[in-house]
Amino acid sequence: MPDLHTRRRLLERLMIFAMPVLLFSLIFGFYSNDAIGQEMPPALVKTAPVVKKTVSEQVSLIGTTEPALTSIVACEAEGVVEHFPVKEGDFVKKGSLLARLDSRELLLRKKAAAASREKIKVNLENAKKELERVNKLKQSDAVAQRRFDDTESVYRALVQELSRSEAEIELLEYDLSRHEVSAPVSGFITREHTQIGEWLRKGSPVVTLIDLQKILISVPVPERYMVQLGSRENALITVKSISDQPLSGKVHSVLSQGDSNSRTFSVKVSVENPNYRIKSGMEALVTFNLAGSREALLVPKDAVVNAGRERLVFKVNDGKAVPSIVEILGYYDGNAAVSGELKPGDQVVVRGNERLRPGQPVRSQ
Repeated sequence: MPDLHTRRRLLERLMIFAMPVLLFSLIFGFYSNDAIGQEMPPALVKTAPVVKKTVSEQVSLIGTTEPALTSIVACEAEGVVEHFPVKEGDFVKKGSLLARLDSRELLLRKKAAAASREKIKVNLENAKKELERVNKLKQSDAVAQRRFDDTESVYRALVQELSRSEAEIELLEYDLSRHEVSAPVSGFITREHTQIGEWLRKGSPVVTLIDLQKILISVPVPERYMVQLGSRENALITVKSISDQPLSGKVHSVLSQGDSNSRTFSVKVSVENPNYRIKSGMEALVTFNLAGSREALLVPKDAVVNAGRERLVFKVNDGKAVPSIVEILGYYDGNAAVSGELKPGDQVVVRGNERLRPGQPVRSQ
């Protein structure tokens, strides 16, 4: 009878042999496990046919994300920074306060100008009454024309002085507004150029602000593909650090000046980024449509299911879901070009495929 040590070694060898078999059956055994599927209730699904179409050739290239707008926000006045409420990494909305300069001198000048304006208003009111009184006397020939002209001149001079005073106050208010630096757009602070207590001159930078609501992706495109690209063409963008699902973008610009060493041309692709998930400096895979064409099998992209590193679709055969591994060749207007054990006319599940099991009965909506 084997001793304890021998039995333990036999058990370890058995486990080493059994584990790969068990894992293989768990991962791949569902391809022929119809018995399990027969015991499961029918799943309600939506299907679509596999179609064969002529599609454009595609090329996928690596690019780098960058903000659609980068602004080095500067101050319009000069003075000491009194308030600086933002820091690097902050998100600020358009119109938010970025910095405020000391404006006590301007406030005192405005106060003095306002007092002077009130004095002018009082003098103007008295001059108006005097002009009305002299005008009545003139109509009855009780005063000379010269007296009337002098009184009217005083009144007109005070009107002009009031206008000048109001313009002076408006100018002071404008200067005061320039002592506050506001965000020109909504975005993120990426750099602070000043701090409280620093003296700023006109045009001195305050912060660097980037707008990530729309992202540009800079892609170096080789010359052989460049000549096949069209301006304003659609492109698909995949930022794999965020999601494997491609986003729809457009060719924003194509630089005519290329790099003579690498023979590449910079192409910028724009994509909407309303939730700000894409950051500046990320790696992005950009797929362009080229001038060439080919025949391909197309399925709705919702039919493709991720299974670890594999991609598969569920075909419907005799009322049951049968998985079929596919390779993605490209994306075209909501469809995926695939290769695999598919043929035109096959029905594939496009809704309800997330929880399907191989061999499970299905019922179309």
